[in-house]
Amino acid sequence: MPTAPPRGTGNLRGGEPFPAAARTELGNAQLRRNVGKATRTIRDKRLAVTGELPDWEELRSAGAAIKRDVLARLPELLEQFEQAVTARGGTVHWARDAAEANAIVTRLVRDTGSADVLKVKSMATQEIGLNEHLADEGITAIETDLAELIVQLGADRPSHILVPAIHRNRAEIREIFLRAMPGVDPDLDDDPAHLAEASRRFLRDRFMRARVAISGANFGVADTGTLSVVESEGNGRMCLTMPETLITVMGLEKLIPRFEDLEVFLQLLPRSSTGERMNPYTSMWTGVTPGDGPEEFHLVLLDNGRTATLADEIGREALHCIRCSACLNVCPVYERTGGHAYGSTYPGPIGAVLTPQLAGMNAGSGDPNGSLPYASSLCGACFDACPVKIDIPSLLVELRHQHVEQAGFDAEQAMMKAASAAMGSAGRWTAAQRAAQLGRLLGRGGRIKVLPPPGSAWTSSRDLPVPPKRTFRQWWNSAEGRAALDRARREGGAR
Repeated sequence: MPTAPPRGTGNLRGGEPFPAAARTELGNAQLRRNVGKATRTIRDKRLAVTGELPDWEELRSAGAAIKRDVLARLPELLEQFEQAVTARGGTVHWARDAAEANAIVTRLVRDTGSADVLKVKSMATQEIGLNEHLADEGITAIETDLAELIVQLGADRPSHILVPAIHRNRAEIREIFLRAMPGVDPDLDDDPAHLAEASRRFLRDRFMRARVAISGANFGVADTGTLSVVESEGNGRMCLTMPETLITVMGLEKLIPRFEDLEVFLQLLPRSSTGERMNPYTSMWTGVTPGDGPEEFHLVLLDNGRTATLADEIGREALHCIRCSACLNVCPVYERTGGHAYGSTYPGPIGAVLTPQLAGMNAGSGDPNGSLPYASSLCGACFDACPVKIDIPSLLVELRHQHVEQAGFDAEQAMMKAASAAMGSAGRWTAAQRAAQLGRLLGRGGRIKVLPPPGSAWTSSRDLPVPPKRTFRQWWNSAEGRAALDRARREGGAR
């Protein structure tokens, strides 16, 4: 009998539920200022450059259609992609989960005899915890993206898909560089240009000596075997061209069918992510070319829960994501909590959808992933901003439904059954309304701030109005209600 596809492993589960983690992050006023300022800046830039295009909505529709086509034909396209990469001198490896991917990359690095690797910013390698695994195996991975380098030197975790160090300001970055960057000028100030220059000097020697580089991929083209990385600093270009061996780790869903489809996504991605008309560096490579670039190219195709997500006919839409982070920049929840509260490599609205699908929710066991679908106000801003029209609010509602179904009979379901029984009879409903009036004893100033369990889950995040002194039916049947009704009839007749 066929078994269910395996769930993802790695950095896809936090240590505590979102409400508890968010409460901690909300206490960090500096983080809230840093994240709020950065997201507002990116949001304004995005609005300006998307507003320039008269066909922006048509581009979004085209991107969504291409992604739907990919998921409908994924096995076929993956085989085509493997054949194209292999025909052009690359080697393709398939990784079922984080452990297999880490083992493959470790073996490939060891085969080169190198104990150091350079890395281009990659969500997939963060997802599988590659840096930590390589460190355990005695291999040093050096991040070359400036924001990723800041996170790495600060022994920190990324908190944003596009800007991993968004929660840090320049004064904090200066302190990190002075404390952890070898050879840094002790008189370094917090001028952004000087901080960037310090990182450039630190990385230059590493680029010149590197024998192995590890990259992610924004897109993989099925018909040509081409891969593409877009970035803003040039570090990616250095990593992709100078080392002798290049290893790329790519999620299965990053495929697009044809080279021509890049025309759509290379307009959607930069505008949605950085608010730019195009990325300063767009690098593409196809296999290996003797005497030009890496001599060996290895592609690790990562599943890690993606086929499990694909099996969900509703939830699979989350695999359309092109990791632009536009949904994070407009989300009122993310803006106040930052990314660490989500506990996963993927924060924000898309993370609240993607993480539980990749790694599962284990409903009823206190799994932190089970709280992520509720980490949203369902305002819909993420849907409006998504360049490939992922209906994140609807996916969140569906995941909430799945979580409740998986949880089995619990206090919440007991309350719902009790409410259903009360509403099934006029007499029981009237009795329940009268009993609810006792709740006035719990209120102060017209609000109930704390309910006893299991109602405490409600008041943990919001207040509850106290019940009225009389129900509507009691008022209707009172002398005051009858007088009001007669008055309304007279006024209506006079008009």
